[in-house]
Amino acid sequence: MDNKLHFFHYLHFLLLLSSSCFSLLAFSWIPYNENKNYRGSSDLVNLEYHMGPVLSSPIKLYVIWYDYLDPSHQATIRDFLNSFSSSSYAPHPSVADWWRTVRLYTDQTGQNISTISLSGEFFDFKYSQGKYLSRLSMQYVIKNAVMRSQPESLPLNYRTGVCQVLTSYDVQVPRFLGKQCPGFCAYPFAWPKNSGKPPPNTINGGNSLMGAPNGDPGVDGMISVIAHELAEVSSNPLVNAWYAGDNPISPTEIADLCPGVYGTGAGGGYVGQVYKDSWGNGFNLHGVKERKFLVQWVWNPLRRRCFGPNAMD
Repeated sequence: MDNKLHFFHYLHFLLLLSSSCFSLLAFSWIPYNENKNYRGSSDLVNLEYHMGPVLSSPIKLYVIWYDYLDPSHQATIRDFLNSFSSSSYAPHPSVADWWRTVRLYTDQTGQNISTISLSGEFFDFKYSQGKYLSRLSMQYVIKNAVMRSQPESLPLNYRTGVCQVLTSYDVQVPRFLGKQCPGFCAYPFAWPKNSGKPPPNTINGGNSLMGAPNGDPGVDGMISVIAHELAEVSSNPLVNAWYAGDNPISPTEIADLCPGVYGTGAGGGYVGQVYKDSWGNGFNLHGVKERKFLVQWVWNPLRRRCFGPNAMD
């Protein structure tokens, strides 16, 4: 596998759906656009609260693996999700520290976004809805996971449950960026060939793309997108709570404001100041089991700028 550009086969990317485990809300990842990097430009951002609910009860996260069977990839993602708990031990800056910024958002009663915990997993081994998933068939994937009268079925938790469907590489999802996604969605571990320009900091035809902290650019890129979507489904679950702009059909949410921002000084294709492990791989958060992750920042409503726990200022 070419860890720099060609990892579509290993991306196993993401049909990421954040929804109640019965009714379906689908969200999409917005590719990095340096012209929309709002860091340090708080006067340009009009993030508003539109009086809708946030997820203020303890969030129970359920993962549905849709023929996603690589055990090492599953272990990396599982460890990341288990790192959200404030009771999980990890050095600062941690995934739990990152979630504290998301928890600053409140509803009209003053209730903050709550904690999040991995509460169940379901394995859909045989493409129960085929290899082309429409929004309707996605609902059937979730229905199959919660309605089957078998011990491994997920609970029907329509109050505090969030279902996340992760697919194998060969599953197609309409309106999901197609073949662009490997380069955009796993930035800065990869760079799309059709971007029209070389990767940042290229020298004599080489490149300085960042190494993935868990050894696979697809999975490490996937983790940042998972965090992105969990932040937004928690702060804008019914598309009537926290977002910027005048169009609720296509809102600019709290993570959409900070694409490509991972550390202090980010902008213009530069990810910002992040840490490097002994192999030179970039990361900005610690997780359980001594894991390291690179996760994009989100908009901090108090500081009125993109922020993460690894900030130097």
